[in-house]
Amino acid sequence: MRIVSFGFQTWGRKTLAALIDSDHEVVLSVTHPAGASSYKAIWNDSVEELAREHGIAVHLTERADAETIDLVKRAEPDVIVVNSWYTWMPPELYKLPPFGTLNLHDSLLPKFTGFSPVLWALISGSAEFGLTVHRMDEQLDTGDILVQHRLPIPAGATGTELVLAGMELIPGAVHQALAALTDGTAVWTPQNKADRTYFHKRSDRDSRIDWSWDAVDLERFVRALSAPYPRAFSHYRGERVEILAATISEARYGGTPGRVIVQEGGGAVVCGPNPVRGNNSALVITRVRTADGVEHDGGEFFVRGGYLTDSPE
Repeated sequence: MRIVSFGFQTWGRKTLAALIDSDHEVVLSVTHPAGASSYKAIWNDSVEELAREHGIAVHLTERADAETIDLVKRAEPDVIVVNSWYTWMPPELYKLPPFGTLNLHDSLLPKFTGFSPVLWALISGSAEFGLTVHRMDEQLDTGDILVQHRLPIPAGATGTELVLAGMELIPGAVHQALAALTDGTAVWTPQNKADRTYFHKRSDRDSRIDWSWDAVDLERFVRALSAPYPRAFSHYRGERVEILAATISEARYGGTPGRVIVQEGGGAVVCGPNPVRGNNSALVITRVRTADGVEHDGGEFFVRGGYLTDSPE
């Protein structure tokens, strides 16, 4: 088959590499220009570089505009394969090839459509995550499913570890999907849209800790926002502080959400629902980083007590 690839960052590069390693011909690679924004700078392995190394024609663009559509038409693909493409693709484009357009999405659709699905899956307490290959349609991540691979979310896993594990599913899923198309065994499973969950793109505000959450949720939140992602943060004595590592307390505490207690070998923050009942676990913060980039032991940093707050006081 003749394939046109749309992709960006490490996800797009790994997908293009899988296409190159298949028995098919990649006739065009469409990718976004490199950028310095914080979002584009994460997992920024170059699709363009890999395509040029293999003599594949490259088209750099921010969106699927008229020029892009014309180039794809002239490439005469049998299928378009997409992974990590930022902008809308019109029906004129995704319906163009005989086999349509396959999109790779790193969640178990219909759950966690939208953005940062692996991080949201961990934050939400899901037991598993994975990778779905589906046919693109008029909505975001809602098309019929062709291939779906699952992985458990291990206890103590970080968001970064899960993202990397999910990327390792890409080659197998791509090869399985292409084989199903070429040998006529493709089975398309419609998504139950009543089960769909959608999550928005994360911003700085979404990394701020909400001390009304249960400690179990907060501990997952800290693990999910591991480097290179923006870290979980709060404010302490007027200063923004990133929470790099934390555990759940063994003891139970009562008081006010965000109140710092120096116990259990670290700074324990009383949190969770109904804190006045004195029966909630606390988040034991073991490592923090201040605005100057310096890391500190949690117990030593919070030795003065006080409160962690939503904003500087």
